[in-house]
Amino acid sequence: MRAEVEELTVDGHRVVPLGPDTWEAFAGLAERHNGVWGGCWCTWFHLHPDPPERSELGNREFKHRRVLEGRAHAALVLDGPGPDAEAIAWAEYGPVAELANIHHRKQWEAETDLVPDFRITCLFVDRRFRRRGMAAVAVRGALALIARAGGGTVEAYPHDLEPGKRPSSSFLYNATRTMYARLGFDYLRPKGKGNCVMRTVVPAASAAQSPR
Repeated sequence: MRAEVEELTVDGHRVVPLGPDTWEAFAGLAERHNGVWGGCWCTWFHLHPDPPERSELGNREFKHRRVLEGRAHAALVLDGPGPDAEAIAWAEYGPVAELANIHHRKQWEAETDLVPDFRITCLFVDRRFRRRGMAAVAVRGALALIARAGGGTVEAYPHDLEPGKRPSSSFLYNATRTMYARLGFDYLRPKGKGNCVMRTVVPAASAAQSPR
């Protein structure tokens, strides 16, 4: 990862955008976890429709090409200083056209009153760092990057768990309603069984702004 990659600091953690210069950090996190979600490489939300080149290239190379083309976005949380720091968490985000394949998509299309400027679709935390608030750091990083891109309306589709229920961290591909509420998202409505739609508005950041 080259030194000129623009960084953020979120709760004392380094956050960088996914891009050609940070691909290796992203790939390292995915490879340490068998490609994530059964080898998905965080491609599933791109796949509406599923392009033929995805099966031809495989998920890893398909994702890599989208990153090189600027058609895949995420906030990467890094562990420690220096150009060789590992990525330990990510939050995938992007406009609806980039991430068109959400769970319960037909229901969302029938019920939505507004197509958001961005949506957050997938979170992942290295198994060594779970239960430490890294998912929230990754989301805050994504919101800061969205602010730097001009801001706008942002939706997320977290799990809406029953009180007292605490499933495995590896199950929660987009964290929980409670976490997003703490980050300033408003609950809108249920989506499917056990998920919901939440929304916030992110103002554009000035050049001097950086989350702490």
